[in-house]
Amino acid sequence: MGRKPYSHSNLNGLLIVDKPMGWSSMDVIRRIRRATDRCKAGHAGTLDPLATGVVVCCLGKATKLVDSLMGTTKKYITKVDLSAFTQTDDLEGEREEVSVDTPPSRQAVIEALAQLTGEIQQIPPMYSAIHIDGQRAYKLARKGEEVHIDPRTVMVHDIQLMNYTWPYAELDITCGKGTYIRSIARDLGKILGTGGHCASLRRTAVGQYTVDEAIPGSRLETPITQEDLIQVQSVGE
Repeated sequence: MGRKPYSHSNLNGLLIVDKPMGWSSMDVIRRIRRATDRCKAGHAGTLDPLATGVVVCCLGKATKLVDSLMGTTKKYITKVDLSAFTQTDDLEGEREEVSVDTPPSRQAVIEALAQLTGEIQQIPPMYSAIHIDGQRAYKLARKGEEVHIDPRTVMVHDIQLMNYTWPYAELDITCGKGTYIRSIARDLGKILGTGGHCASLRRTAVGQYTVDEAIPGSRLETPITQEDLIQVQSVGE
């Protein structure tokens, strides 16, 4: 006989999920609740539906750790398409082609990335979950309304250029809370005088938790038990 899921009152710990493309972070949580007999659960940081990778999910008493985990360093690998901008700064939006006579050199890309590293001012994407006058920015944008988002201070610890073959630049990014990788892609294009949007995005780590220890999304179709969770010492009672 297969193991039955614990009752929601007995499950406590972290579940690291490798989110597939097309799911929202809340889709992950809804599946966890079904797989754990409605255990209390929350995630420690939203990941866009078009992105894949690490979503740290807190179950039971571990939901007290959501805020502290959201403040940890994140790591991403993204492929930036420098041939066009989009309204959404990713593949979801319509392309706005940019004519480039001479593609920037690898060194020019590296120098531009240096301007996007450290404590920087960043404007979140127009299509984001930022609240503007009590409404989500993306909802206003979809209505065709003008969206003005003030820049905010974020910390980008490091950006490594992994590969560059025009028009694609593959980046390995380590950053702090509130950083939008889509904004880095857009701003890279603005600095270079090209286009810039995320052609792909994968989160590889949230704090100490990496994609190597994550379970695939398909695993959430079967019961989750206490043995599947990472135990944390600071949950408390």
